[in-house]
Formats: sequence, C-alpha cells, structure tokens
Amino acid sequence: MATVYRAAFPRYSYLLLSVFMLAWHARASAQSAVGYHGVNQRVASKGSAAYYVNPVKGDDNNAGSTPQKAWKTFAHVNRIALTAGDRVIITGGGDIRESLFLVGYGNSEKHVKVMFGPGTYNFYPETSFKKQLFITNTNDDAYTPKAIAVYIDSSQYVDIEANGAKFLMRGKMIETCVDHSQNISLHGITYDYKRPTVSELKILKTSADYADLQIHPDSKYSIKDSLLTWEGEGWRCKPIWLWQELNTQTNELQRKDISMDNLKYAETGKNQVRVYFKTNPGFVQNFIYQSRDITRDCSGIFLVRSKNLQLKNIHINFMHGMGVVSQFCQNLSLDSVLVKPAVGSGRTCSAWADILHFSGCRGKIIISNSYLSGANDDAVNIHGTYLRIVETPKPNQVLLRFMHGQTFGFEAFVVGDSVGFIHSKTLLQYAQNVVTEVKRVNDKDILLTLKNAVSQSPDSTDVIENITWTPEVWIHQNTIAQIPTRGVLVTTRRKSVIENNVFLRTHNSAISVADDAASWYESGMVNNMLISNNKFNLCGEPVVLIEPENTLDAPQKVHSNIVVARNWFQLQASTAVSVKSTSNIKVTGNYFNLSDALKKAEDLVKFKDCVNTEVSDNKISVEKR
Repeated sequence: MATVYRAAFPRYSYLLLSVFMLAWHARASAQSAVGYHGVNQRVASKGSAAYYVNPVKGDDNNAGSTPQKAWKTFAHVNRIALTAGDRVIITGGGDIRESLFLVGYGNSEKHVKVMFGPGTYNFYPETSFKKQLFITNTNDDAYTPKAIAVYIDSSQYVDIEANGAKFLMRGKMIETCVDHSQNISLHGITYDYKRPTVSELKILKTSADYADLQIHPDSKYSIKDSLLTWEGEGWRCKPIWLWQELNTQTNELQRKDISMDNLKYAETGKNQVRVYFKTNPGFVQNFIYQSRDITRDCSGIFLVRSKNLQLKNIHINFMHGMGVVSQFCQNLSLDSVLVKPAVGSGRTCSAWADILHFSGCRGKIIISNSYLSGANDDAVNIHGTYLRIVETPKPNQVLLRFMHGQTFGFEAFVVGDSVGFIHSKTLLQYAQNVVTEVKRVNDKDILLTLKNAVSQSPDSTDVIENITWTPEVWIHQNTIAQIPTRGVLVTTRRKSVIENNVFLRTHNSAISVADDAASWYESGMVNNMLISNNKFNLCGEPVVLIEPENTLDAPQKVHSNIVVARNWFQLQASTAVSVKSTSNIKVTGNYFNLSDALKKAEDLVKFKDCVNTEVSDNKISVEKR
C-alpha cells in the first residue's frame, strides 16, 4: 500500500482524485481532534484486494490478507483508503470495541464491499469513534460527541452486506452514519440493543392501592428508598410522566400521561414489582406500558449530505433516538425495511421516537415493501425547515435564525440554492431568490447573500425555505402499525404519491399534511399529492388530515392539487378526510365502512377555507361492530 497521493490512484483522473482527497483530508483532520486512532494517516489500497477481520480469533499483528491471517479489530482497516474492487470480510460475530470508520472509493464497475458474516456483533461505545453532530429534531445534547458503530465518510460506491449479521448496541450509539458520501448501499443488517432505552412492563393486576408489574427481562432496573430507576448500559433514568400504553387486545398504541408523584415500589419476585399509590394513576390490567427518558440526544441511523443511498432488507429490532434520520440527502431508496422487535423477544417497542425522518432532502425518496411499527412517535416524517428572517443588513442579504430548540447548527444552505420568502401568517410565498454566499454567524444564525436585492421588506416573523432541497416522494406497498401518533407526515412542494399501503390503528391521523412557521418550523407547501389505493383500518380521525398552521386565510391557498382516490376506510367514527386552506382537492372513488348509521360521503369529508373541492363516486356501507 502507498500513502494517499495522486500516484496511488492511476485509474482516476488527477482532478477528480485531488478534489476527493483534499476534501477527505480536511474532514479527517477535523475528526482527528476527537482523538480516534490516527484516521487522518490513511494509506491507499492497491485495489481489488481482500482484507480479513475475525473479532474472535484474529490478531492485529497478522497481515490481514487471508482468513487464517485475519486481523482482530478494525484498526488496520481504519487506516486504509479502500479503492475499486476492494473487499473487507468480517468472518463472524464478536465484541467490537473499535468502530468501523470506513473511507472507500469504488467506482460504478467495481464497488468497495464490506461483508459481515453471520453472527452477533456487540458494538461498545466506550472506545468507539465519536463525533459532534447537529441532528435535526435532536439537539438536547448537541455538543457532546456521539458514539458511532459504523461510520462511512467521504466515500463512493461502497456496499455493506450483512445477511445474517446482527449489530447489537451495548450502549447509546448511532448505529450507522453515512456522511458526505454517494452511491452507498446497506443490505441485510439487523440492528438491535442489548438493553433498549425504552423500558417495558405489563400490568398483571390492579387494586385500589397497588398494581403488580411484570418488568420485561431486558428492562433492567433498581429500587432504592422505594423509588424505581431504569438501569442501562452507560445510562440510567427515573420514569417520568410520559408513557405509552399498548392495548394487548386491539394492538392500539397511544401516549398516556401517568403521574409518578408519591408512587412507591417494592420487589415481589424476579422482574416483578408492586407499585403502591393512593389512586391508580392510569394503569390498566393486562396492558403493556413503555417508559423512556425524553432527552433527545442521538439518532438510530444518520445519513447526512449524501446521495444515491439504498437501505434494503434491513431489520431494526430497536434503535435509540430520532430513528433513521436523513438530513440534506439526495435520492434515497428504503426497500424492505422491517422495523419491529425481534421474534420471540417479547418486546413491543422498536423505535425511541420517529422511525423514518427526512429533513431538507431532495431528488427522490422511495419507501417501499416495508413494515414500520412499534414507535414512540411518527412512522414517517418528511419536511424542510423554515428559518426566520431576523434582519436584512444589505439590500441583497438576509440574516436567518433557527427557531426551534431541537433544530439548529447544521448546514441549511449552500451556494446556488434557491430560496422562497414565506409570509408566516398565510404560509404563502411572495418572493424567490438564489444564494451566492453563505456565512455561518453562529450555531443559530446564518447570513445569506443573494443574487438579487430583496424585493419586499419582510415582516418580523417571516421565514425562508430552501426550495432546492425539497424531494419527490413515493411511499408504496408498506404496512404501518402500532404507531402512537401519525403514520405518514409529508410536506414538500414536489410530487408526492402515497399508494397501496396498509395503515393499522395509528392513534392519530394515518396521513398528515401540515406546514408551520410558528411551532416546529417544518416546511412547506404541497402542490401535487396523490393518496390512492390505501387501506386505513380503524385509524385516528380525521384519517387523512390536511391542516397547514396558517393563521390568516387568503384567496391563494397554502396547499393545492391533492387527490384522495380509491382508498378503503374502516372508520371508528365519521371523519375520513379533513382539509384546510387547500385548492383543487378531490375525494373520489373511495370506500367508507362505518360502524353506525349510514351517512352521505359529504358528511365524512370536512373542508375549511378551501376552493375547487370535489367529493364524488364514493361508496358507503355500515358494519356493526
């Protein structure tokens, strides 16, 4: 192997290689400040080489060139810049105390491949690679470096293949991070936690002054001075008021406030606890309860400033944090992603918050053939971020500010991005411009220089949306179940298609279209959406909710061109679709199954401040339950 310079890569053009390596060296230098094993001193592989790692029988003094001479850790791999045709073969499971920090530079004909053999890989955070990250909706602990099990940086054409491999986190970690990379594939991986950060219990019995709890064996705990504490690997917390309640008869999952005041705990057997109270705070016999610390400090999988990414045949038994977060990524395909606890585990929770969360993405987002369940928040959330206009220092400049405490610090604009000026009260765009310079003032404020002068003086609460980073969306052939909030949230101005999915008892609306510039600041307008051929089974109502949070109505509406067609609704009550501030909305060809008296289709669809509405050709039946 040679040091990483031009001569090490004769197959690539000097210009392309120089751009890549200069960018990587700059990033590696910054990352090495965290102190991770000299990763900025990589040498270039010769290409089409095989490197072997055996976490059990390997030895880092070996050559790593054959299965018999395998390395034990990733230390040597982390010092190599892999090139076209290279393979890293991990022969089987074991304890992993050093992250896989991968830099690979394959091409379209010869990918870099990393192949994990079957087995359980225990990833420990204590000596893993750590990096400070700003993650959308996840900034309670923004400045503490996050432990990362598998980190792919400044790479291209890399495949991670892990059929039969389980990545088991042994403490809070980002399970995989793909950073400033392209053409990356994750295939076959199963992700889980040895000790999930959501604790679970079942109510065996209730009485006037106590309840008997069966604590799940994976939910370690301690009791001291009659107080219960959840004990994790590298973390601990006391239960607070925020719980989730799973009805074991209907499989409906919902959030529930349960006061922890004046409760006293005592062990009555192995994983069995009696909780004493003056009044039952809300426990129901035979129901399952989930408890988590609400601190937003991590994500499960983090994809950032990368493009052409594929996650296929991924199993997620549990992930801590905001789920699979895709932040300013382009072209994402998630195919056959199974999110549910492992069979036979007895657990009911697979995600600490959202399952799939997309912020400021572009190109196409495709979610297909997947099963998304057991979350502590939404199954899918796709949005942009509004930044408030603080001032206009010059005619062609705007000073912007992140407004929500959970969302700040990341690179929200680059030169060449188109931006829209949005009136916060109407949520309507009144001007458009192009970014020519970006200056980061601090973690909350960004100064943009624009191609043209600002044509209209913004109001004090007006916001800007990054128009360039808005995606097309295709969500199809998925099942969404055991969700305590919304099934799918989509706010993007480009084409969205949600079709041929099954929604099972989402506690709130199955599909929600929002847009707000005063609470979470999640943008933006919807201009082309088709919701068709879905099955909505006893979901929260309105089942389809289109409700931008504008406070002023205007002749022009926030959303437009939405069709709800050929869907099957099994309703709990009588509100299938509710629409606000939308033009050109059609609800047509749907089938509504009611549990009470027969109604007209027009009674099941609500409009407020809408124009050009149509409700036609829908069918209704009554089925007593």
